[in-house]
Amino acid sequence: MMDSLDPGVDVPWQHSATAFAIQALARLRPLSAPSPSAPPRSDYDLNPGLVPPADTPLKPAAVLIPIVARPNLTVLLTQRTASLARHAGQIAFPGGRIEPDDASPAAAALREAHEEIGLDPTLVNPLGFLDTYRSSTGYLIEPLVALVNPAHTLTLDPGEVAEAFEVPLAFLLDARNRQTHSRLWQGAERHFYAIPYETRYIWGVTAGIFANMHERLNQP
Repeated sequence: MMDSLDPGVDVPWQHSATAFAIQALARLRPLSAPSPSAPPRSDYDLNPGLVPPADTPLKPAAVLIPIVARPNLTVLLTQRTASLARHAGQIAFPGGRIEPDDASPAAAALREAHEEIGLDPTLVNPLGFLDTYRSSTGYLIEPLVALVNPAHTLTLDPGEVAEAFEVPLAFLLDARNRQTHSRLWQGAERHFYAIPYETRYIWGVTAGIFANMHERLNQP
């Protein structure tokens, strides 16, 4: 996938909440727009030789990409607890399944963020959606980008989240910090995006969504 922005260029909207909101509203799928019929992004983008199961129904999910409106914008991420059956210890966005009583994918993302990390939805300003993302574990994910008031406080659900932390948005969207790694998965070599940050290892779906975010925000 070609990066649409020279990675050496400093982008003002990566630092200003107002400029970021303007850019996001112009580039993201509006909150009121219907979901596309097919996901253009997936874990299989870097693995064309791996074919996803055709007869397995995808489980709808939503995640929140919380951009904290600090003088230099940051992204609020979570580290999953080591005791989880799936994705134990991994770095992720707040989010989860879309439940039947959720009014919309945006409502599901806000609900999950409140349940997982205690993020008050009244302090969150949703802006729009990135492309839907299909995970290799069978989820069809709606990534909701939102600005978060820096005055928020968090209360983590210890059963799901071991830690919440912030990473500079400019770092995460700099193509020079995004790498392609590989591991053996179900007997085949699987390639995936990774964004190492200090002692953190951001990879898989989370890094793939950041790659899509970089592309969408910088498209002409």
